[in-house]
Amino acid sequence: MRPHVEVILEDDYIWHAAELVGGEGRASERRLSVDEEDGSSSLRVDFHTGWGRGPGVHHADSEFYVLEGSMTYGGRRLGQGGYVYAPKGVPVEAITFEEGTRILHYREYGDAGFDTGAARWAEAREDVIVIDSAAMEWDAVPNPGPMPGLFIKYLHVDPLTGFYTRLVHAQEGWADHRLAHHPCYEEAYTLQGHMEYNFGTLDLGTYFFRPARVKHGHFTSMEGGATWLLRSDGELFNWYTQNEWVRWGGEALNYGPAGRWSQSSHDLGVGLRTPEELAMLRASLDYSRQTGGTDADYVPHGQGTDHSLLAIAKARDTARLQGGHEGPHDGHSHHAEDHDGAPHHAEALDWGADPASLEHPDERTDAGAHNWGTGRAWKPGDPIPAPIVSSLPVRSRSRGRWDGDGM
Repeated sequence: MRPHVEVILEDDYIWHAAELVGGEGRASERRLSVDEEDGSSSLRVDFHTGWGRGPGVHHADSEFYVLEGSMTYGGRRLGQGGYVYAPKGVPVEAITFEEGTRILHYREYGDAGFDTGAARWAEAREDVIVIDSAAMEWDAVPNPGPMPGLFIKYLHVDPLTGFYTRLVHAQEGWADHRLAHHPCYEEAYTLQGHMEYNFGTLDLGTYFFRPARVKHGHFTSMEGGATWLLRSDGELFNWYTQNEWVRWGGEALNYGPAGRWSQSSHDLGVGLRTPEELAMLRASLDYSRQTGGTDADYVPHGQGTDHSLLAIAKARDTARLQGGHEGPHDGHSHHAEDHDGAPHHAEALDWGADPASLEHPDERTDAGAHNWGTGRAWKPGDPIPAPIVSSLPVRSRSRGRWDGDGM
């Protein structure tokens, strides 16, 4: 599994000798995200000398994207924006990088192994893709929902799994006031520009890897817009949440003020959005309402009334209106025991949805059950699982403290 990484700046990370098996030359890599179970990796690689490798077969689905410099594949030279996709088990031609070249390199579902001169594996599928993305036209994102202003260049889409790699550009002024989650993971490296969102600032060289079903949003694309190379391990469906909240607590035994305590994500909010950003987010809200949406007012994280308190009050009121009897959506028993074992009558709370309906039906039993954020195949008509909580994403030092927005 990969951890939730959001957000890091690559300059905060150390360099390692690049793990490019079978090649000649010298290169270093920054490890943006690594899955130590299957070898999947997202890497920033710099070539200190000319580097090359002959024909052979990769052990992982492998991608190369040129940020600066040049790459030559099978005799075809590609500059900035050059892209090669090499499926595992599929023979590739010789590849070289000139001295000083900077790339993004991805390996999925396998390690860094490379078999020189090997033949095609029996189970291999797809073929090598070679693209000059700089020569491609931007297409408007076709998905309904967000306000206009998102554009896309598809680099690779797996016809079987829906796994895709694409370039995405948000023009200046584009915004989305909602929080979304998806059935698949999403990762991105910022190629250009500046965007603010619930996890902080995305600018040149920032990166995130977000597991499936983690909420994210409150986007504002600032001066000059922003561009990313974005990858996802399945088709990306947008499921939206509003009036979100998380509350936790307990009873202190040997720390702080003794006794009960509680905090909420609202308590962490520090009101970082500027007047310009707030105007953009409210424009997104207006667009949604004009196109038939019934979205609640956008209130910056940490401001207004704590939504967790409103939700608790609503759960109590709903239960009382139903006569105080435990129903199918009631997550609490009416009969419990005090600390001394004496029974007492617990107040009913009605939270609406049955907790079992909030999970993917296989998430406790399939091969990914050890990882709450495992992506799982989803198609229209299937039950939609709720978002999960991610309270401690990996952040590098220059990105600062996260204020819990969208936890």
